[in-house]
Order: sequence, then C-alpha cells, then structure tokens
Amino acid sequence: MNKIYSSKLKTGDEVRVIAPSRSLGIISGGLRQIANNRFNDLGLKISFGRNVEEKDEFDSTTIESRIEDLHQAFADKNVKAIFTVIGGYNSNQLLRHVDWQLIKDNPKILCGYSDITILNNSIFAKTGLVSYYGPHYSTFGQEKYFDYTLDYCKKCLFSNEPFKIEPSKDWSDDLWFKNQNERALIPNQGQLVINQGKASGTILGGNLCTFNLLQGTEYFPDLTDSILFLEDDDLPKESSAVEFDRNLQSLIQLPNFGKVRGLVIGRFQKASQMSDNKIKQIITSKPDFKNIPVIANVDFGHTDPKITLPIGGEVEITANSKESKINIIKH
Repeated sequence: MNKIYSSKLKTGDEVRVIAPSRSLGIISGGLRQIANNRFNDLGLKISFGRNVEEKDEFDSTTIESRIEDLHQAFADKNVKAIFTVIGGYNSNQLLRHVDWQLIKDNPKILCGYSDITILNNSIFAKTGLVSYYGPHYSTFGQEKYFDYTLDYCKKCLFSNEPFKIEPSKDWSDDLWFKNQNERALIPNQGQLVINQGKASGTILGGNLCTFNLLQGTEYFPDLTDSILFLEDDDLPKESSAVEFDRNLQSLIQLPNFGKVRGLVIGRFQKASQMSDNKIKQIITSKPDFKNIPVIANVDFGHTDPKITLPIGGEVEITANSKESKINIIKH
C-alpha cells in the first residue's frame, strides 16, 4: 500500500472539530474557551461539525450524525485538519458507513486518541492515509502543564522534520477537567527498557483494547514491519495487569505477529496499579518478544503530558542497557 501524508498545518488554516465518539455536549464552556484560545494562539481558525452538540443516553449520538460530520470535514476544501472532541466507546459503529474513497481523495490531518484508535488504524488500513494519535480538542482545554503536549503536537502537525521523543520532566494523572488549579505532578523516572535491540518500521496501535476490536476485520492494518505503540487506560482498575496481558496475547496469536519489529508501551494510569515489575513480567513471559526491542513508560496514552504519534508513519527505536531512543522519522 502506498502511504499518504497530508499537508502540514500553517497559520490561517481551518481546523474542524467533530465528535465520532462522545459528544461536545459533555465538555464545559470554560474548558471549550481555553481550547479555542489555544487554537487561536496557534494561528488556526476553528470550526465545529453541525452535529457535535447532539447527546444521547450514551453521551454520543446517531451513526448518521457522526458520519455526516466526518464526511463533511474531509470533503470541505477549507478544512486542513480534523480534531476529535474526546474519546469514548463507539467509534467502531461507524466503519461500515465510512466513504473511504472520499477520505483517500481528500487527505488531511486527523488527530485524537483512545477510542479514536479505531479511526486511526482503519483509515490507514483502508486508504494508506497517515493520521495522528494525539490530543483531542478537549485536551487543549488544560490550563496548566500543557507545554510538552503542545510541543510534540506541533512537531508532528506543523513540520516535516524528524524528531526524537524525549521523556517529560513530570507527568500527571488527575481530574484536571474538574479542577484546573490543583494539579498533582509526579516526577518522571524516564523510559523503561525491557528488551534490548534496534528496529525501524511503521507505527501502528494506540489504545490496546480498542485496537483489538479491529481484529479479524477488513479494517485491521497489516502488521508487517510494524512497531506497535500500545497503551491502555485504568478502566479495569486492579485487573489492569491481567487485561493488558490477555489483550496483548490476543495480538500475539495473530498469524503475522511474527513480522512485528518492536514494541513501545505507553505510561499506565495510577489506578491500574501497573508497576515496572508487572510490565516486565508480562513481556518476559512471552517468547514472541524475546528478539525484538521493548520500551515502556513512554509519554503517550491516558496520562498527561502526551506525545503525538503518526499512525502509519515511520519510527526508529533503540533500546540498550544505557539508554533508549525513539526517533520519529517520517510523519
């Protein structure tokens, strides 16, 4: 498959906000204002899909409304990038209704994470378009400690230059959207090398349990020569370790998993109770990872701050006893 890289953002471009998962209706007015100001500060014009405010008992809306906004965003020649409102649980409802040719004919930036894993990977599988696993529109509503997230978003979406992923100084896993003033920062101990080695390949993945929803469908991307970037949230709480283990095992059992070249694991949330030892035990118990580099505790996923990753882009990783390196080569 030929990869498609959309044009990068520049001052004056229009950004469209859509809600393929949960609704803009759950986002407070104050948070929206902070997010809007951040986009304005970047020199971007912000617009919203017609149906983003609709909200049902699942804090989402109909497939028809979500598809309409998705298609209109890609079809509109003035729109240069699409940001999702927030994650959720039901983006996979959309897949049979997506006009893949429309997306392929109108390549542009799509950015979001968590449940948006569905769109990131299915779009790449069906069209070859590289999209971005990074902050939602709502993520831009963080009043404090947003610099690292913004910096890596700009590296990915405003520039074609390769860049290295450096660990953040601090990280957080707090309910910032409920209280912007009381943020609990945790010193970052850096990336964790579990298996040594060097590899390069295509970035695939995102949220692991969501990624696995695509297994066995036409929307699951080819794992050949891939570097998997995988993270999970804290939804199972104390069962997070076993959930991550069995979801990872499900991937391993795919026929072409042997063509995966490396694994990068995002930082786990505090409630998951995932220690370094638990992560190491899970990885080292699986012979399939024995000969590929594995790096954990990387700044992406459901904690903050977070990097932006090009799903379908190219990366080089190096892991040894002294250091780990993650270089985004093409995005």
